[in-house]
Amino acid sequence: MTDANAASFEAFLREWMVRQKDLLDELVSTQRRRDELHDDDLRELISRVLSHYEQYYQEKSRIANRDILLAFSPSWFSSLERSFLWIAGFKPGIVIQLANQVLDDLSEEQRKRVSELNQETKLEERALNDEFAKIQESVGASPLVEVVRNHGRSCLRESYRTEECGEVPETLKIALENLVVNADTLRMNTALKMVKILKPNQAVNVLVAVAELHIKIRTWGLEKDAQGGAGSKPGISTEKPTGDIGLLDRIFNGTIQQKECPDSSQMGVLCQRAFKLENKCHSSNL
Repeated sequence: MTDANAASFEAFLREWMVRQKDLLDELVSTQRRRDELHDDDLRELISRVLSHYEQYYQEKSRIANRDILLAFSPSWFSSLERSFLWIAGFKPGIVIQLANQVLDDLSEEQRKRVSELNQETKLEERALNDEFAKIQESVGASPLVEVVRNHGRSCLRESYRTEECGEVPETLKIALENLVVNADTLRMNTALKMVKILKPNQAVNVLVAVAELHIKIRTWGLEKDAQGGAGSKPGISTEKPTGDIGLLDRIFNGTIQQKECPDSSQMGVLCQRAFKLENKCHSSNL
């Protein structure tokens, strides 16, 4: 059943990524033609993009309901993508980080609201982290990531039952399913709240950055795995990212140093923005 669930989601994801790239093309085209378009045109595109992400979370929720451990160790992701996972997905606050990196025209009122959203999101992320820790403590089990790493895909077959792994208790499965639902809800709600704070043209710029980062991480990850990179098998990657991927990892986590930034290229631009954001965060307590 697990293999069938994985194959089903992989087929969905392939089509979803094609649509993701099409929407990115629309967003970029809209950026170039913004002076020709009305705000209502931008809002219509923004609505379609958000609906696209909502479709992803709905399908993921169905898979998690059938096979919760599969959601925590998704075989459809590259090792690079899995290295960024937080409760079966990207951290909700990434949309706020990207907004601050790509927007230099926020009003004082917008900056205040973004700061408030940032603090609110961090609190909710922390609460979900605490909930995850309590779930693990309640069953007296080793951390879930260790279960996935040590036992691999064989432990996820036959409704989680093998002689080696035993069976994941029903109460644990329910608790983990609820945790993923709450994390995905926070991811989606953070994006929706961010869009409400922004003007339509600003929201388009942020959605371009989100889609470009998503596609870049996926493309690099798949290329690395195809080249036989370490940690390419399903599970939790322990390899420390290096090169451009390592740079992306530090940009993603806000630990970049200015001397590490390339002089040119898209990566260099993103790096400089991340460095400026880090300094701004220290001075404004964002």
